[in-house]
Amino acid sequence: MSDLTLTKNTDANRYEAWDGDALAGFAEYQLTDQLIVFTHTEVDPSYEGKGVGSQVARFALDDVRADGTHDVLPLCPFIKGWIGRHREYVDLVHGAPETTAKDERMPAEPNGPDGVPRADSPDAATDPHRPSESDGPDGVRRVDVIVVGGGPTGENVAQYAHDGGLSVLLIEGELLGGECSYYACMPSKALLRPLDVRATSEHLPGLRPAELDVAALLARRDAWVSHYDDTSQLDWATGAGLDVMRGHARLVGEKTVSVSSDGGASTVVEAGVALVLATGSVPVVPPMFADLHAWGSRDATGVVEVPDRLVIVGGGVVACEAATWMSALGSSVTMLVRGDALLTDQEPFAGAAVLDALRTAGVDVRLATRITDASRAGAADTGLGRVHGGPVTLTVERDESGSERIVADELLLATGRRPRLDDVGLDAVGVNADDVRAGRLPTWLHAIGDAGGGAPLTHMGKYEARVLGARLAGAHETPPPRDVPVPQVVFTDPQVAAVGSSEAQAREAGHDVVTVAVPFASAAGTALLRDDGVGSAKIVVDRATGCLLGATFVGHEAAELVHAATVAIVGQVPIGVLRHAVPSYPTSSELWLRLLEELPTNLR
Repeated sequence: MSDLTLTKNTDANRYEAWDGDALAGFAEYQLTDQLIVFTHTEVDPSYEGKGVGSQVARFALDDVRADGTHDVLPLCPFIKGWIGRHREYVDLVHGAPETTAKDERMPAEPNGPDGVPRADSPDAATDPHRPSESDGPDGVRRVDVIVVGGGPTGENVAQYAHDGGLSVLLIEGELLGGECSYYACMPSKALLRPLDVRATSEHLPGLRPAELDVAALLARRDAWVSHYDDTSQLDWATGAGLDVMRGHARLVGEKTVSVSSDGGASTVVEAGVALVLATGSVPVVPPMFADLHAWGSRDATGVVEVPDRLVIVGGGVVACEAATWMSALGSSVTMLVRGDALLTDQEPFAGAAVLDALRTAGVDVRLATRITDASRAGAADTGLGRVHGGPVTLTVERDESGSERIVADELLLATGRRPRLDDVGLDAVGVNADDVRAGRLPTWLHAIGDAGGGAPLTHMGKYEARVLGARLAGAHETPPPRDVPVPQVVFTDPQVAAVGSSEAQAREAGHDVVTVAVPFASAAGTALLRDDGVGSAKIVVDRATGCLLGATFVGHEAAELVHAATVAIVGQVPIGVLRHAVPSYPTSSELWLRLLEELPTNLR
């Protein structure tokens, strides 16, 4: 067709071909500072076979050349193939050699109807990392590994599989980088670290207490989440050789997904080796709160409007950390906790220390409290981190005081998370969420990280991803131990850092244990950190083997102590050997010496 109108639609990030009022086809792109990334090309079925896609490709690439500010990254198979057939455009491709006489990354000619290099192609014969992806005559895209979910877990399994020589497609429907990068680990720690420094200044003679600048604190948070822009993540992924596709993926058959874009277009992709679900998790919202538009953890880390009165439901990590920074930002915070302690997965002294610290900071922590009713007028989704409507009214009951009404400006639900598996099409391959949790999956299907029901921690998801990615690629890796210890840090003041089993967990597992505890400030290195000396340290040792089973540190900068315990547990280092790991003086690591000295002499 020669009477098409070709345009660049910058609002929709695509080049379009119009036949009168009818959209005949388009090529979608994403922009970075250096790259124009072509992600998808689509032609309306009524215009197929009429050269529409070719006209769009030529128009788009001519525009890129005329603009002269961006290199082309052709992730879209059609654009990539079209450039391979029109060698005069190879010089536009990112990383192309200065001469266009030969492009080492693309076959000089198309290699058959499906775009796959022929067996006698130089690329097929000499490149051990040649992607095995293709678009066959059936319109199905094919790669070795499909990864659904572009958070840290998905990124890591994709990278390790690709580095092992497999072609990988990474599919993400939201921000590349996932929950941790924008809504959890990074923004929460960006908020908490300055508060930690301020608290330190209040407990070190010779310093004037630091003054909190709320606007600057929130600006620092915004910088750490890249202003909710994933361009840098995309640059990393493409630089690592990963193929990225935007859209929502659902299983439609064995090793096969259908990926729907925001515009309604869909692409079918088939994996030759494996399909990995790294879809993360979603908040658990009890039915009582379903219509209140209550805050979740995303709103807490993305806070824009600081509510005068904030109620937090929950007593776990998210609740305790959020109470720390929201109170510092100026909210009058009330925590409603169903149980009789905070951080119940940790040693009891850890939750008790955090409880005392929160109450000292002015947080009203109410234990053994049950919410019987909740209502809100004008509930609405007003945007991330903004107050979502009118006042929230809660009716609560406590054993000792009966029923009470609490009115707050905002409600934060920190009531747990569950694997995001509802919308991934598990039923299409005959499995369900229970099968995922139990590991009853086809050999080609894997669920890892939060999606697999493991410890909901970024570092554990990344660990699982590294192991799986290397295994899929057939790369050598030392087999993991039977039980990999899970380290975790709660970034409250004081910090809680723990790994392995608590005393109760170890005894429940049948171990005969020896435990010792010492004050956190019992070593010169820890005492020097802050003059208040809050906290304790405890280790759990197996009496039969003399090996460490678990460790908990509660105190200032306790996070930096936990990895040594992790190494000792993984390496099954006997206490008698561990005593010869000499800590530097004066450092926090001296605390290990204090702990080991308290053990019975037969273990030393």
